[in-house]
Amino acid sequence: MSAKRRVAITGIGVVSPCGIGTDAYWQGLLSAAPEGLRRIENFDPEPYFANPKEARRTDRFAQFAIAAADEAMTMAGDVGGDATRKGVWIGTGIGGLTTLEENVLVNEHKGARRVSPFMVPMLMANAASAAVSMKYGWQGPCENTCTACAAGTQSIGNAYRLIVSGLCDAMVTGSSESVMTPTCVAGFTNMTAMSSDNMSRPFDRDRNGFVLAEGSGVLVLEEMDFAIARGGTILAEVLGAASNADAYHITAPSPGVVGAINCMRTAIADAGLVPADVTYVNAHGTSTPLNDAAEAAAIAEVFGATPPAVTSFKGVTGHALGGAGSLEAVGIVLGMQKGAIPPTAGYANVDPEIAPIDIVVGEAREWTPAPVLSNSFGFGGHNGCVVIGPPPA
Repeated sequence: MSAKRRVAITGIGVVSPCGIGTDAYWQGLLSAAPEGLRRIENFDPEPYFANPKEARRTDRFAQFAIAAADEAMTMAGDVGGDATRKGVWIGTGIGGLTTLEENVLVNEHKGARRVSPFMVPMLMANAASAAVSMKYGWQGPCENTCTACAAGTQSIGNAYRLIVSGLCDAMVTGSSESVMTPTCVAGFTNMTAMSSDNMSRPFDRDRNGFVLAEGSGVLVLEEMDFAIARGGTILAEVLGAASNADAYHITAPSPGVVGAINCMRTAIADAGLVPADVTYVNAHGTSTPLNDAAEAAAIAEVFGATPPAVTSFKGVTGHALGGAGSLEAVGIVLGMQKGAIPPTAGYANVDPEIAPIDIVVGEAREWTPAPVLSNSFGFGGHNGCVVIGPPPA
């Protein structure tokens, strides 16, 4: 039996509320938790498009993905190779909701003839993947995962599998989200999912809901030998991935958190590791009472007597829904470069009602890069986990 194809990460890019570009993003992850919705300010899409008209005909979520892909592809350099063996897989939780809501209002107040003829291609969940594939001419599989808050992590896992299977040599992958419309904010508020005081406090005793965010993370993945042969810089390695379903409830985790537990164990096994090999868990950690408690219980069950460090970026970034998993994957790679784990911003008070886990708090923790497990759990019972390791020595 031939050896499993290895998957290198050779480029990363990010557009986030705490920083646009990887340098600013890393500094943002080390900052205190802000208050309020996590909107991305001062984002100018035009530099990433051939002309302003093209930018206007692209929904904000796809604009973010194109900008993040630009940084990731610039970092990766000339990937080369057969265009039909290079693909794109960029997920989203909701897609072009901004475009949809704007055009519903146009239809209602100005009439059907004023609805944009570009509305449908702009709002499609696959719009970001399509735009990136066309920009770079990558003609392999061009797909999209739309699994709520698990979409980013599952997209990375799906791209990884295309390379492991031998179908592709390189993939642009990640996810993007921008849904801060009045109706979306009202919907999340009325379902009592969002924080009543606009503060994100993952795992904290006083957490009371997530803070809505937007953003995109994009990674360039390549088959390891392919990347080395062309002289690419290996930033990190995708070691394994898994996805499954709770098959229980549209929003609540399954009893005993069996779905999350099985997903974490499957990803670790897919990486050829055991739980003791994982030194750091990048938690989904949304700051909602039920889900943080469930994730803590799952981590405690999987790792037992060998607890890893645990952090959630969402104290700073907020919850970018389908964009979250890829934002976190980019942060993990940056942490490997810096030799540090960012703290869980917003965490101040131990919750005695949840399983004790080793939460990184206060300041970044020095860390010798080693395998990391990143979790994403979405409405509908979608679970996704990916294991990322440091580059080969």
